[in-house]
Amino acid sequence: MKPAIHPEYHEVEARCACGATWKAHSTKKELHLEICSNCHPFFTGRQKLVDTEGRVQRFTRKFGATTVAARKAAADKSKKGASA
Repeated sequence: MKPAIHPEYHEVEARCACGATWKAHSTKKELHLEICSNCHPFFTGRQKLVDTEGRVQRFTRKFGATTVAARKAAADKSKKGASA
């Protein structure tokens, strides 16, 4: 490896917005995270929407809270109406 071209590698304390902290290694001197494994919905099983600028609300207004089953039923209904 070439000398003097690699960044410094620090042991840092990573901090999440939920308050969790842990030791990690990074080229940055500080790590501040918005979401971690302690507060992420995939790991906790709880629903927590991180909504920026109302995008989720805008999506539900545009497309509604339709499910796959409701879409299939609507497609079947339209097929029956077209063939009759």
